[in-house]
Amino acid sequence: MGKVIVITSGKGGVGKTTASANIGAGLAREGKKVVLIDADIGLRNLDLVMGLENRIVFDLVDVVEKKCRSFRQALIKDKRFANLFLLPAAQSRDKNAVQPDQMKKLCDTLRDNFDFVIIDCPAGIELGFQNAIAGADEAIIVTNPEVSSVRDADRVIGLLEAEDKTNPRLLINRMRENLVKKKQMLGVDAVTEILGIDIIGIIPEDEKVLFSSNKGEPLVMDDSSRAGKAYRSVVRRLIDPNATIELQIEENGLWAKLKRIFAGGNGVFGFKAQ
Repeated sequence: MGKVIVITSGKGGVGKTTASANIGAGLAREGKKVVLIDADIGLRNLDLVMGLENRIVFDLVDVVEKKCRSFRQALIKDKRFANLFLLPAAQSRDKNAVQPDQMKKLCDTLRDNFDFVIIDCPAGIELGFQNAIAGADEAIIVTNPEVSSVRDADRVIGLLEAEDKTNPRLLINRMRENLVKKKQMLGVDAVTEILGIDIIGIIPEDEKVLFSSNKGEPLVMDDSSRAGKAYRSVVRRLIDPNATIELQIEENGLWAKLKRIFAGGNGVFGFKAQ
């Protein structure tokens, strides 16, 4: 039976959809059978980030309203990976077109057919959020190392706990260690002290993120991308919780690769692993 993971955040613009695309593609690259669900009804973007926007016929709303024969008819196969599929969001409907019980039922069906179901949650904490988390087993919260983003992430943690979605994990995105050293950006230690949840990965700032999104090619396919390497570490952690995490850390203008297991002992960036 597969695992359903929702990727969420308290605010938009933190890199949640990019994270969803890269985690899904990375899992497929490791041989896992994966379906990505874009739950952002009315504002779909996951298809663009994946480069699959020209192949959409049916969408998430069509599936729950049974306007197609089955969920399989709505899936878009990513030809770059043997086992990666996208279920796109509806672009011309509003967020109440799908209800939490419908999403849960769909997730229960998909978990029987895939190793991982990755849900790209809409920004905010209203109906779209409630729909997206309804069928999830686990949650990954994406935050940037800035005060407003961390505060919103803290709010999301409380909402997940209220829905019995316990033990969410944190993905810190757009980390710039040189700014942390100058005290112009929150460090990992500060973020974890505020949020108090385990970290699954730290993604460094990388200009290739923009190029990747515009081209519709996930970063995990680019071996020269710092962020791509960090996402591959997140994927290994999802498959094996004891896997070594590789972090691309800026040091004196260079990027040095450090390896550290997030279980026990002191971590990097001056924080202790949870």
